[in-house]
Amino acid sequence: MDIRDCNLLCFTESWLNPAVPNHAIQPAEFFSVHRMDRTADSGKSRGGGVCVMVYNSWCNNANVVTLACSCSPNLELLAFKLRPFYLPREFTSVIINTVYIPPQANMDTALWELHEALTQFQAQHRDAALIVDTRSLLHPTYKDSYKALAHPPFGKSDHAAIFLLPKYKQRLKREAPVQREVARWTDQSVAALQDALDDADWDMFRRSTDDVSEFTEAVVGFIGKLVDDTIPRITIKKFSNQKPWVDRTIREALNSRTAAYNAGIISGNMDEYKSAAYGVRRAVREAKRRYGKKLETQFQQSGSRSLWQGLRMITDYRSPPSGLMSADESLANELNTFFARFEATSSSASANSANANGASANGTIGAANGTCAGPTIEQRPLIITESDVRRVFKRVNTGKAMGPDGICGRVLKACADQLAPVFTDIFNLSLTLGIVPSSFKRSTIVPVPKKPRPSDLNDYRPVALTSVVMKCFEKLVRDFITSSLPASTDPLQFAYRHNRSTDDAIAHLLHTTLTHLDEGRGNYVKMLFTDHNQYGWATPASSTLTLSTGAPQGCVLSPLLYSLYTYDCTATSSSNTIVKFADDTVVVGLISDNDERAYLEEIKHLENVSFLNVSKTKELIVDCSKKQERHYQPVTISGTTVERVDSFRYLGVHISQDLSWSRHTSSLAKKARQRLYHLRRLRDFRLPSKVLRNFFTCTIESILTGNITVWFGNSTKQDRQALQRVVRSAERITHSELPDLQTTYYKRCQTKARKIVKDPTHPNNRLFSLLRSGRRFRSLKAKTERLKRSFFPQAIRALNQGN
Repeated sequence: MDIRDCNLLCFTESWLNPAVPNHAIQPAEFFSVHRMDRTADSGKSRGGGVCVMVYNSWCNNANVVTLACSCSPNLELLAFKLRPFYLPREFTSVIINTVYIPPQANMDTALWELHEALTQFQAQHRDAALIVDTRSLLHPTYKDSYKALAHPPFGKSDHAAIFLLPKYKQRLKREAPVQREVARWTDQSVAALQDALDDADWDMFRRSTDDVSEFTEAVVGFIGKLVDDTIPRITIKKFSNQKPWVDRTIREALNSRTAAYNAGIISGNMDEYKSAAYGVRRAVREAKRRYGKKLETQFQQSGSRSLWQGLRMITDYRSPPSGLMSADESLANELNTFFARFEATSSSASANSANANGASANGTIGAANGTCAGPTIEQRPLIITESDVRRVFKRVNTGKAMGPDGICGRVLKACADQLAPVFTDIFNLSLTLGIVPSSFKRSTIVPVPKKPRPSDLNDYRPVALTSVVMKCFEKLVRDFITSSLPASTDPLQFAYRHNRSTDDAIAHLLHTTLTHLDEGRGNYVKMLFTDHNQYGWATPASSTLTLSTGAPQGCVLSPLLYSLYTYDCTATSSSNTIVKFADDTVVVGLISDNDERAYLEEIKHLENVSFLNVSKTKELIVDCSKKQERHYQPVTISGTTVERVDSFRYLGVHISQDLSWSRHTSSLAKKARQRLYHLRRLRDFRLPSKVLRNFFTCTIESILTGNITVWFGNSTKQDRQALQRVVRSAERITHSELPDLQTTYYKRCQTKARKIVKDPTHPNNRLFSLLRSGRRFRSLKAKTERLKRSFFPQAIRALNQGN
């Protein structure tokens, strides 16, 4: 080992004191010396001391900044920041921490002091390479950084010298550049596409075939061919270490600087090079300014999508690779068969029914005038107009992925006037024949993992990627079905309904429970939480499978159809209540005098009429009686005893058997504190205070105040203070005053109560009855504090105070 090959020399336990000058230990004049000698305050008369020498040709002494220099009985730390002449683009600087912990030191205290210092360095310099050097170990913050070689000790040292060879590979060399092809949607290309669609002869496609599926396939294929021929496509290459603000102007300025430098070397006049170098600086400043305005625009928009896009650009966050990307085709086929497991029991019945009715497999256009029976006098036919199709096309979200047909949302939105006539004919023809075109029914199933490490096929959620045109068709049919339904349809189904949310479902569940507990001292409540079995683009894709049962998740009509199918899932006894939010179902048994027969019969009836997922079914017992011991009867489903738990997370809220909210508030505080990191990251980018407050409202306050109307009233003072501390931390970061949780809770109680009062179909509207004055509402009777501080009594008091 030659000392001249080292860029950095770190010495721990140097035994140096202020009486020893630098030139006495400096190996050569091209090394700069940085020392932290032992002091009298440390209590050490011998030993200790740290020293670092920096090679000037690697890093100029002017680019070395001391961050910390401390000497205590437990810890000696010398930390400084360097900016070498060359550094990989992913690092902004290097922070060297030379540490010595004496043998007699208090290890816990020393590690705590070191942790505090390193945390501060990482918070202030997030993109720096942090290196911690102890007496025998080196701790970098990145993998595969150095290769260590042992060498004899220096002088009389009792520790070997470690020679470290750089092993780190730049991100540019480790990760290949990503190339993707994108379409350039300019005003000229969109106008050309509109002109081409205006000149299209749609009657030619209509006359060419009598089959509605073939007619649709021809139209869709023609539109896709026009898009491919009209809209230009370009290939974009993105390097792994590329900064987000680097654009074409910076690259042009760099090329100009390089050309000026080469010309100056030849001519000897470097004035043009200096001017070009200043031009690069100006280009970088302008690019960062434009990028900052772009981020501000994204954070000022109301959509959560743009907000998270801006945050990902700031933090350079990259989603971890999914395990499905490396899966083989066998897993895709297994998932395909598993998701279609309900088809086997119904395919035979459907085939027999089709044969008995003489149904045809293909629908023809000519059948619309003869064999197809029209609607009866009592039925209201659905006729879709061209204006309806144009309206729904113009509302398409262009950010949504296109389906298997290859028609993206931007085409429908930009060319709504041109495409509305032909698709109006297809939609009406499909409704008249009672047959959906095959291209509309084709979908790609994307298996989305329900947990980080799936271990079973049931751990994947099938999400369908369907045609955008079919989604528009479904929206039109959904509006027609919704307008035909009575307003009182399934009042205890709180999903997919206007003016209904998880707040309403949880509030109704808790009010029913608390009211029953308030009526008698011996009453208790049993809750059975369950869901029903429901009927993902994997790489590689599986073989195509044809189904005729159910509607996959991701279709527009799936929620509405599910609500209609489960409409008759209601309680058969007055002592039971069934609360539903989509497929999340709660069977509430109001038990009095230890009589659980009605509750058990209700579960038996529910088991007979539906498929219950036993593995996800849990039972929670709320019993506030402390004087007597009870022997609760177990619940069995399909011969399996249902697990009894002391807490259950229902619709994002942890409900405990004692109806306390400490567990729920602690989970909220933990999750909200994790989001504070992103808020600090935005502050480091010097974004305006208004943007920081907007981010707090969208990402942190939304967590702290989620379903706040149902749990905040009965939470303890300690729980509220723990949540309020998160708000105070955010105030220090944003340098602005933020609304406290008590005020937010009061306002939301008033807002929610006013909505319920205005909705006569709401199941809890009956709880709000006016007094004779017509200005104030009648208070609810409550014996216990639990019921008095719950949502509905608090909401009535809030309304009366507002009046």
